[in-house]
Amino acid sequence: MENAMIELSELTKRYPHKDKTGRDTYKTAVENLSLAVGKGEAFGLLGPNGAGKTTTIRMMTLLMEPTSGSIRYDGADVRGHEQAIKRLIGVVPQHVNFDQDLTVGENLELHARLHHMGKREREARIRELLRYVELEDVRNDGVRRLSGGMKRRLLIMRALIHHPRVLFLDEPTVALDPQVRRRIWALIQAMKAQGVTVFLTTHYIEEAEALCDRVAMLSSGHLVDLDTPAHFKEKTGLPTLEDVFLKLTGKKVSS
Repeated sequence: MENAMIELSELTKRYPHKDKTGRDTYKTAVENLSLAVGKGEAFGLLGPNGAGKTTTIRMMTLLMEPTSGSIRYDGADVRGHEQAIKRLIGVVPQHVNFDQDLTVGENLELHARLHHMGKREREARIRELLRYVELEDVRNDGVRRLSGGMKRRLLIMRALIHHPRVLFLDEPTVALDPQVRRRIWALIQAMKAQGVTVFLTTHYIEEAEALCDRVAMLSSGHLVDLDTPAHFKEKTGLPTLEDVFLKLTGKKVSS
């Protein structure tokens, strides 16, 4: 792909595993996954729990070594460029992982320091983002006091603090009510409008349709198909991505 920000080539992850007889073998979480994501694109990885979505993101964000295959950002292989890649990306994990003993502001200050931001820069960025996600009033509150939706907004803000060019979101609205989910969607859409490349995993069909330029369908660690939401529905004659996924894999996305 021309103008690619992310390129995966035959990405595979296998874990040591014992079969029913106790013999040593391997369990494959992701197998031979190849795809490319354009600069400024919102790209979705769609599939049920256990499809390999989180494993893929963990490999792409350098939290896990692939068994084989390669990952490239803006043409550079991650091997040998780990520090540069970490400066390039921001990660919103599936589970909240703040320091619960710190305030909202203290958590952000810590994260900014980890990115070696100077005092003036980090203070300006924290104020800017708190205002942007409408959390200025809770800066001095403990994280435990925040609602689920506030914590999600704060996770996104923390991931953006160092001006990343690529934003990863692993199930960004899981367990949130529909109103809060749409507020998170608006934040993500705003990031894309600013030129940030967005890579998200989800099993919410409406989320993929609302946010993604293209969607890759993953099942049991394998890429099933990749296309725009509209083209998926056109070529199958089905009204929703849920129906498309069920037709292509025989499985429900929400399983």
